[in-house]
Amino acid sequence: MEILNYDIVILGSGLAGMRAALQAAKANGKLKIALVSKLHAMRSHSVSAEGGISGVLYPGENDDSLELHAFDTVKGSDYLADQDAVDVLVNNAPGEIKLFDHLGVPWNRDSKGKVVLRAFGGMSINRTAFAADKTGFFMLNALYDNLISFPNVEIFHEHVATKLIMSRGVFKGLAAIDLATGDMRVFLSNAGIIATGGFARSYGFTTTAYSSTGDGIALAYKEGIQLKDMEFVQFHPTGLIPSGILITEAARGEGGYLLNSKGERFMEKYAKSKMELAPRDIVSRSIMSEIEDGKGITDDRFGDLEHVHLDLRHLGEEKLNERLPMIREISMKMIGLDPSREPLPVRPVAHFTMGGIHTDINGKAANGLWAAGECGCVSVHGSNRLGSNSLSQCVIWGRITGNAAAQLATKSRRVPYDSVKKIVDEEEMRISELLNRKGTENPYDIRRELWSTMDRDVGVYRNLRSLMKAKAKVASLKARLGRVHIGDKSRIYNTNFRDAIEIGNMVRLSEAVIEGAILRKESRGAHAMREFPKRDDKNWMKHTLVRAVGDGIKISYLKVKAGRFKPMERKY
Repeated sequence: MEILNYDIVILGSGLAGMRAALQAAKANGKLKIALVSKLHAMRSHSVSAEGGISGVLYPGENDDSLELHAFDTVKGSDYLADQDAVDVLVNNAPGEIKLFDHLGVPWNRDSKGKVVLRAFGGMSINRTAFAADKTGFFMLNALYDNLISFPNVEIFHEHVATKLIMSRGVFKGLAAIDLATGDMRVFLSNAGIIATGGFARSYGFTTTAYSSTGDGIALAYKEGIQLKDMEFVQFHPTGLIPSGILITEAARGEGGYLLNSKGERFMEKYAKSKMELAPRDIVSRSIMSEIEDGKGITDDRFGDLEHVHLDLRHLGEEKLNERLPMIREISMKMIGLDPSREPLPVRPVAHFTMGGIHTDINGKAANGLWAAGECGCVSVHGSNRLGSNSLSQCVIWGRITGNAAAQLATKSRRVPYDSVKKIVDEEEMRISELLNRKGTENPYDIRRELWSTMDRDVGVYRNLRSLMKAKAKVASLKARLGRVHIGDKSRIYNTNFRDAIEIGNMVRLSEAVIEGAILRKESRGAHAMREFPKRDDKNWMKHTLVRAVGDGIKISYLKVKAGRFKPMERKY
């Protein structure tokens, strides 16, 4: 075991984590900063973000304004977003887009050199900057290239975090396993930032990488830190059949159509003014309604999942190659279909988790600990995120938490190891016991059953019967975690061990999702209940808070921070 002292420890190396590291490094060049990632940092899931980042770059043009961006976001959230957080998002987004321009992101530009803005669902006008359909990759690459020039930042690739070290509710560091050696490293620090992304991999049919298992959220949850709004899981309307790979909303922003089995552009029935560019919750429910009404499509080439078509043929090869080159490449490689010649088979797919670690408006989760990006629920998305607001959220709260951590670290002393030795020793014993346990449960059986349960019973449409069934199943899976057997006993690159840790995290977070969903007796945003089809502002204009108590869950509620935008019926 190696004990390391740092001024700031950042867990997670996506856009939020790297942006936090960059900001902290710039704030004080003398601070010693550790960036800890369970992957190689450039394989963080932010590289999969395709469509773009939102921001009012040209206020007044096309009547756009910060006020309108805020209104779109609050309305898109189905009025569950905290409006003070929304103001932070819209006011800071333009500056972040300009910063990334300076860092080297190759934004698409017009013939006059202006950044091109594309349409995205739920946005009143075009306000999404993009770099073809590889925006996340270019943004993360720019951060990484700039970050490695700072001598006070050290990146620890392929380290699996197993515990937050907390003393009386105050962050003191974290323990992680170096996959390359199997040895434990303890990172001691008075300032920590969790930036590990979401947990949509709790579903089998998902756009997210196998790494999107909510590790940082689960670690905080185990330490008694509250989670918020976990029942709100976003389903992206267009997951490619049969894998679930993301077909970016930009495909519809560039003019793609959704067609049912009769060749009808059915979105006219559900969102006449916005059509395919209604918010994601509305489009996803519309697709599932078409399938349930017998207008879904089956195609033996792509398995047995019913779907609809996303038609891009009318855009032509030239526009596809300019604006959506990766989508064309993915389709041709994954299913042998060229979208310039045939429509794509798509259906709603688990994509983003609005819920996460409960934080204040500055991303603070506990004394000395912040959360940024998808893992931190600052309540900017409410019950439904608008596409392209996620990248804005990541970099804005990355900057905010990076600054806050630097301020604390600048005036803090190093954490003495003796003060946390007992916690570290207990964690080392726990990891050793897990590796050497003579259990009877195969962790991959648990994962497979979890995926099947979440896909079937906690989907786009929910009902109490299926949720109660899911609750019972996940409770049984949780009990089986204590009997998990790690077949690989080696220390070096033990992915069996890593997977078991991730599976345990997904099971525990799924339990929180289901419990929150059962108790919320309304339909709002991504939470659509059959028994309660209407939004209920009188009783449910509030956030769900979840705390782990012993082996159970305690649910409480927190009032939404309202503002100038009053709730109204969402019509598009």
